[in-house]
Amino acid sequence: MSKEEVSLTPEEVSGILKIAKNTVYELIKRGELPAYRVGRKIRVDLKDVENYKKQGKINELLSESHIPQHQKITGNLAAKKGFFTDEIIPASQELVVCGQDVLLDILARYLDRHPNGARSFRHHVGSFPGLLALYQGKAHLAAIHLWDGEKDIYNIPYVRHLMPGTPAVIIHLACRMQGFYVARNNPKHIKDWHDLIRTDIVFINRERGSGTRVLLDEHLHRLKLDRQLINGYDKEDYSHLAMASAVARGEADLALGNEKVSLQVRGIDFIPLQKERYEMVIRKENMEKPLFQAVLEIIRSSEFKSELQGLGDYDLNETGLIVAEV
Repeated sequence: MSKEEVSLTPEEVSGILKIAKNTVYELIKRGELPAYRVGRKIRVDLKDVENYKKQGKINELLSESHIPQHQKITGNLAAKKGFFTDEIIPASQELVVCGQDVLLDILARYLDRHPNGARSFRHHVGSFPGLLALYQGKAHLAAIHLWDGEKDIYNIPYVRHLMPGTPAVIIHLACRMQGFYVARNNPKHIKDWHDLIRTDIVFINRERGSGTRVLLDEHLHRLKLDRQLINGYDKEDYSHLAMASAVARGEADLALGNEKVSLQVRGIDFIPLQKERYEMVIRKENMEKPLFQAVLEIIRSSEFKSELQGLGDYDLNETGLIVAEV
């Protein structure tokens, strides 16, 4: 499958480039990122996204080093532009939401029209950066999927240690299946974690701090597999979609990601390995505020769950439950 055949939505582009969706639209509007319409929907070719990255423009976009001090973006304006700054963002009528799953985009849409809701600004970062932003007061909500291999539990140990002294509430969103992306019909007969160290396998990895990278490293530790033997361990990408596309194009034999993306990319198969818990973290001090109660109401609503169910690959049996207060 060639790069020319892979088309992306603006949401998927924002995940790959790690910028806000609004910034993607601005790039398209300025003609810096080629795009086209399919009916009423905008699509961007993967090859154009990769060309944009190669030009180095994304490094300028995500860095404030080129911005004069008197023009520095702060507060909620920073959130709108997709930047994090040193200024604490108050829990006002605008929400900064960290995480990469499409269900957060659906949540943002529901919040936008809820009577006690607000406009949400999505920041497509992995679990570690999201928790750090929440701890530092630069985000309001963080969605995470961090597995502790020693205790065989998700999220609670990480919230406790990455948000020290900060009371927080963990709310369950959904369970998702994680597994391997391999070429169609699995020509190299990949089965489990031990295949990662085969000399004939080329791997592509997620970035450090993402929940998927943590899952990989925890299993390597448990199984005593030497990461230095993995061909491609240090080759990183920033979204499930980008990695699945790399496998589809033959640039890698193997990648780790969630099942949903495997249904979006032609030319790959999915090998299920582990069901993971995808959960939202909120500061406890905000829980009783109307805006955050609106978040809970939406997550627990039959309308929200029904829309997620239609997307597939979500186990919603515990959606909306408070799983821990840390």
